[in-house]
This record gives sequence, structure tokens and C-alpha cells, in this order.
Amino acid sequence: MRIGIMGGTFDPIHLGHLFIAEDARVRLSLDVVHFIPNGSPPHKSSLEIIPSHHRYEMVRLATDANPYFVCNDIEMNRIGPAYAIDTLEQFKADFPDSQLFFVTGLDAVTEITSWKRYHDVMELASFVVATRPGFHRSSLLSRLPDVYLSRIEIIESIGLDISSTQVRERIASGLTVRYLVPDEVLDYIDQQGLYGPEIGAQV
Repeated sequence: MRIGIMGGTFDPIHLGHLFIAEDARVRLSLDVVHFIPNGSPPHKSSLEIIPSHHRYEMVRLATDANPYFVCNDIEMNRIGPAYAIDTLEQFKADFPDSQLFFVTGLDAVTEITSWKRYHDVMELASFVVATRPGFHRSSLLSRLPDVYLSRIEIIESIGLDISSTQVRERIASGLTVRYLVPDEVLDYIDQQGLYGPEIGAQV
């Protein structure tokens, strides 16, 4: 089985995330793509993001209609920071005969040498990297050892230039985010009153 893994804070998930995952699935003939909301991101404090149960529910709503997408809670109940290496090792144990493909953006992979046990991360999974505006292939050549470049598949995506930060800022400013996030996610945000000025206090 060829398994795609797309981890992230997803605060909130948006159409750019979904398009990159689907593009990777089709191009690389992936059997499934697991979306994995990070319960406790090691690079962010709990005050910077909304509680994990909201982020998980938005991912579930966004992926439910695609039979090739799975919302996976593997990192939700992990004690302490959730690192990619721990998730990949768990997948390898659960699916020992499968090929793992870590789907991410070019901006994220250029920082991979700061990840916990990044040498092992690169050994456990191939990386499927979608280009985004402002980032170029040359970023990889200058930041990663040559031995890892063969493990990275660059997708020349059409580059939906959407970020979760932009979505949050627009909501906080009273601007529309319709057509930036799935309708189900937008409805959930409205119902729960998410992304007001006191994000850290939202439950």
C-alpha cells in the first residue's frame, strides 16, 4: 500500500491543504492520504492555536467527502509535543509493508534539518513537496545534504496561495473566507465562534 501522510496544525484546514493532498494522491497513485492534526505542535505554544478538538473536527468535516482521505487522531492524545518521527515510526509498525509518503510544502521541508531525528525521518518516508509562491527548488539544494534529495519528489502544483494565518486574520477582521475553506468548515467556525481576538481562551 502507498500511504500519504499530511500532518499539520490545521488552524484551520483550508482548500490549499486539500488540493495539495489530492494532487499528490493522483500524481503518485497513493491508496490513501491520512490527515493528521498535530495535538501539541513542538514549534507553537497552546496560546497561539485553538484547542486540538476543534482543529480535529474541522479536518474531519473537510475530508469526510473524499473516500481516499482519512482524518487520523494518532497525534491528538500524545503526551507532550507531537513529532513527525514518532508518527512515522507508528505508521511503519502498523503498516510494515507499505510505502510512506510525507506530503508537505516546500517552505516546511527546507526547515527539516531542525526536526527531531530528521535523519531517521528522511529514511522512513519519501517526501512529496508542493511548491508555493516565493519558494524555489534552490532552497533544497542549499539546505539539505545531497543524499536526501533523492527522497524528495517536487510537485509543480498550481500553487493555491492560501494560508491558515490569512484565514484567521480575515475572520478576525470580519472579512469573508468563503471559497478559502470548505463550507462545512466555515459553518463549524461560525457555530463555534472561532478565531475571535482571544484565540487562546476559546474552548
